[in-house]
Amino acid sequence: MSADINSRYGLNPAHSEVVKTGEIVAPCKALDMGCSNGRNALYLSQLGFNVTAVDNNPDAINMLRQIVSEERIDNIEALVYDINDAALSGDYGLIACTVTLMFLNPMRVDAVIENMQSHTLPGGYNLIVCAMNTNEHPCPVPFPFTFKTEQLRDAYKGWELLKYNEDLGTMHNGAQLQFATMLARKPSQ
Repeated sequence: MSADINSRYGLNPAHSEVVKTGEIVAPCKALDMGCSNGRNALYLSQLGFNVTAVDNNPDAINMLRQIVSEERIDNIEALVYDINDAALSGDYGLIACTVTLMFLNPMRVDAVIENMQSHTLPGGYNLIVCAMNTNEHPCPVPFPFTFKTEQLRDAYKGWELLKYNEDLGTMHNGAQLQFATMLARKPSQ
């Protein structure tokens, strides 16, 4: 169903890792960080997640709000939010941050990750996909931020890593680069 919505509005399909996460994580309160026009938020909403979708681009948020209104979707809240602020207010069962961190201020990424972790409910999940820059695979795109080898894994010590890899991938524009991909579950304490 969401593929129809996405194509109807000229959006790409949901990120493949968001689709895989939707097969593992039961619908809950979710945060889509860096949602752009909402391709992942729309997908998760169709699965029954209550999605807060944030992006610092007001035009993207307005487009998503227009889709939500036209489609009468009642489980997406779209908000303008600068992720660099690391000032989340709610707590979530799933926080998805796919191909977003590499556009942030590099000096804020640690704070953003800590903020994501502290606003994840016990037993909740963080999904992160981010470009890397390593000696073996220098990043061909001049992103403000890229992970080094094992940097993302190290940031999630104490969490259960359901998926973790640092594989080569292809951007939607065809550029080949290495990505850190992680789905981690917070301890349930």
